[in-house]
Amino acid sequence: MDEARARDVLATADVLPPGAAAGARLLALGENAVFAAGDLVVKVGRDAELLDRARRELDIAHWLAEADVPAVRAATREALLVDGHPVTVWHRLPDPVRPAEPADLAELLRIVHALPLPGSFVLPPRELLGGVERWLRLAGDAIDPADAAYLRERRDGFAAAAAALTPQLPPGPIHGDALPRNVHIGPDGPVLVDLETFSADLREHDLVVMALSHDRYGVPAEAYDAFTGAYGWDVREWEGCSVLRGARETASCAWVAQHAPVNPGAVVEFSRRVRSLREGDLTVRWYAF
Repeated sequence: MDEARARDVLATADVLPPGAAAGARLLALGENAVFAAGDLVVKVGRDAELLDRARRELDIAHWLAEADVPAVRAATREALLVDGHPVTVWHRLPDPVRPAEPADLAELLRIVHALPLPGSFVLPPRELLGGVERWLRLAGDAIDPADAAYLRERRDGFAAAAAALTPQLPPGPIHGDALPRNVHIGPDGPVLVDLETFSADLREHDLVVMALSHDRYGVPAEAYDAFTGAYGWDVREWEGCSVLRGARETASCAWVAQHAPVNPGAVVEFSRRVRSLREGDLTVRWYAF
C-alpha cells in the first residue's frame, strides 16, 4: 500500500468532516498509513488481515482509558473495513513538547506491567514472529529467496526456544513494541501510542526491545542506563534475554523486507540486517526504517 492508495481509502471511508480528507497530512506509512486532520487521526491498515488487530486495538484503547493509563484515546468504538483496508479513528494528541527518552518509556511500562488482565476481552500472546511469513510474502521477488528461507528457519528455531523460557518477572499485559517512538510527550507528560501489539505475555518482551536498541540501533549507554534505572531492572541479567533478542532481530529483519518492492532503501537495510545475522556479528549497526 502506497500513499496514493491509502488516500483513496481515506476518502472512501468518509470518517472525517467534509473536505478534510483531501487536506489530511500523512504522519507515517508502514503497516498502517496514519493521517492527521484537525482534531482526529485516521489509521488505514495495509490489508484486510489486520482487521482483527484493528478491532482489538480499539478494545485496548478503551480498556486503558478506563484504567486511567496515559495512552492515545480512540474516537470510535468500531473498526471499518473499507475496500479491503481496516480504518480506525483516534483523538489527535497535542504537539509534543520534547522528544521521548528511554526513561519516559520505562515509567509507562511500570504502569502497564502493574495492570491486571482485562476482564471484557482477551489479550493474545505476543506473536513476535507471527508476522514474519506475511512480511516475507509481501517482499516477493524483491529479496533473495535464500534470505527468506534463512529467516523462516530462524523464526522456527527462536519460536521453539522462546516457548521454553522461564521468565524472571510475572507474565501479564505488555505493550509489545516498547520503543521511545511509541511514546508521545505532551504538555501533561508521556503518553503511550501504537497500541496494536498489546499482549499478555512475558514482560521481558518489553524490556528486550531497549536492550536491542542499545546494541543495534545506537542508543547511548547512558540512555539505556536511565531506562533500566527508571524501570528498576536490567533484562540483560536474565538468562533468556538472548533468546528474545534473537527472536526480535528475526522479526525486525523480516519487517523491513515487506517494503523492499517499492523502496530501494529497504533493500539495502534488509541486506545489511540479514547479512549480520548470517555472520553472527552482533556489532553491526542497524538503522531505523
